[in-house]
Amino acid sequence: MVNGSVTISIEDFQSLLDAKVKAEEIRDSARLAAKELQVFLSYICDKENISEYIEEFNRQSKTASISIENGRAKIIFKDV
Repeated sequence: MVNGSVTISIEDFQSLLDAKVKAEEIRDSARLAAKELQVFLSYICDKENISEYIEEFNRQSKTASISIENGRAKIIFKDV
């Protein structure tokens, strides 16, 4: 990290704060969607063997992976 200071207008500062809040809302929405998808995938795993599809997804995905443990799906974000 570089130490220093900058001067920006109040409007630009407020825009930065608004962007931070929006980014946090998007992150929270993505986490909620991941939890809902975990429930769905767990249900599907109980009905069919989808391990080959999960392996292919994990091979291609750059942002997340799916693991199945004891019949429960878990979505892991790679950047967290």
